[in-house]
Amino acid sequence: MRRVVVLALLALALPIAASAGIIVTNNNGSISISPCCGAGSIITSTGSHLHSWGAIVAAPNHDLGSVSFSTGAFLGSTLFANGTFSPTGSSFVVIGVGSWAKTLTGLSSPVTLFTGSFTGPITWTVAPHVPGGGWKFQLSGAITGLLWNGRTVNGTTVQNLYSSTGQLNQGIGHIKMGTTNLSTPEPGTLGLLGSGLVGIAGMFRRKLTGA
Repeated sequence: MRRVVVLALLALALPIAASAGIIVTNNNGSISISPCCGAGSIITSTGSHLHSWGAIVAAPNHDLGSVSFSTGAFLGSTLFANGTFSPTGSSFVVIGVGSWAKTLTGLSSPVTLFTGSFTGPITWTVAPHVPGGGWKFQLSGAITGLLWNGRTVNGTTVQNLYSSTGQLNQGIGHIKMGTTNLSTPEPGTLGLLGSGLVGIAGMFRRKLTGA
């Protein structure tokens, strides 16, 4: 009976241990929109500070590096309404600077921690507008790419943006906060647990046969 319980617990743990997550946050920085501000517009970010990478968090008034991204062409008619961007030609890059990045990767700073692109339609959501209060937007989508060690990762990102009407008409906006969740498959752990399950199952079967 105990072997059955152990086997069941390992089976439940298998999908959990098969992947590990890295949560990345960024803040501040700006965006440029060209051409502005309708069909075909492309958004490019600059100067967004890397605030945290997993459990590593920047000290007050400091940053760990930078986060930059760009979209493909806007598929709607105006950025003042909800729509989507094409992922074609998009990019998403996280760069780490300083001793922490060298300690993490073993590489000299600056280190490109992640480089990838959006993998599907990029959602553009406009918050209800308050006259005189500026505009708030949310840009979100799925991303895929490589970590510094060559491992393929998938994830999602949500970037919160804002701008005044005048700035937006000039193709200017700002980044308030962004959160990106990267999931990294761990084939070594998966294989180890899989082998363990097969071994336990075989042992249990031999016991039943012997009985």
